[in-house]
Amino acid sequence: MGVMDNVTPFTTFTRHEWAALRESYPMEITADEIEKLKGFNDVLNMDEVADIYLPLTRLIHLHTIASQELYRSRSIFLQKQEKKVPYIIGIAGSVAVGKSTIARVLHTLLSRWDRHPRVDLVTTDGFLYSNDELERRSIMNKKGFPESYNVHELLQFLSALKSGKARVEAPVYSHITYDVMPDEKQIVEQPDIVIIEGINVLQPPRRRTIHEEDEVYVSDYFDFSIYVDAAEEDVFKWYVERFKKLRETAFRNPASYFRRYADLTDEEAYHFAKDIWDRINHRNLKENIQPTRHRADLILRKGPHHLVNQIKMRKI
Repeated sequence: MGVMDNVTPFTTFTRHEWAALRESYPMEITADEIEKLKGFNDVLNMDEVADIYLPLTRLIHLHTIASQELYRSRSIFLQKQEKKVPYIIGIAGSVAVGKSTIARVLHTLLSRWDRHPRVDLVTTDGFLYSNDELERRSIMNKKGFPESYNVHELLQFLSALKSGKARVEAPVYSHITYDVMPDEKQIVEQPDIVIIEGINVLQPPRRRTIHEEDEVYVSDYFDFSIYVDAAEEDVFKWYVERFKKLRETAFRNPASYFRRYADLTDEEAYHFAKDIWDRINHRNLKENIQPTRHRADLILRKGPHHLVNQIKMRKI
């Protein structure tokens, strides 16, 4: 084994080791709340919150306070009036891996700290180009790939947040119509923390420009980033299970983009979901999402039962 084989920017924790870092942070969430936060086909229980997300919340709280102190000191140094600038957390990972559930759990837990009670959650789905625009660009079959997002608009949104702008608007996406909602906006008004959740938020630009030094990444605006990881075969299984369950719920909505798939048999649903996975989601995972994993500050690795069994934290 070479000397470099053990070189890694991460410290690895088992579930038991990580849970011990919770210390005395109280459980301020009920079983009913946990049930409401849980995503489709996801697994979330009191033990998962206590062992994984309470220690993570404590870590983020410490980072947030340190960041606020640093910003205050820099404002004094620059002799500028201090503005309220949010601490921004990015959450990345594959489709169906459980990012949205984690984002909602962190949103709920972090908002209960006295030092940063105002927390907003924004998903990057709203920054997808509209279906009409995707069709015009002939990339409807690459929805979710980096080129399907209006990255310029997302960067403007993040820049406004980090500039301390009092009121910032984010576009809203409907998973029923499977499209951006042009007449709806999410209003973000000087929160203490903003959670940005999306599959490609750690993705750097694909092409370098002549002025590389001026190039900005979405992740440049993040103060802390999380990648939700799992074995590919597990994510595929969760994706198919979720698709089958959606037949009985959201797909039955007359307004649903996927209404025509509500009556598929189990076998038909499996083959249809597998086709989408193979052509789009798995390809996106391998080409764009998974390569960004080690750009995160924290990697949560899930086991086959959707529960986190390993945590990797970037060394400071």
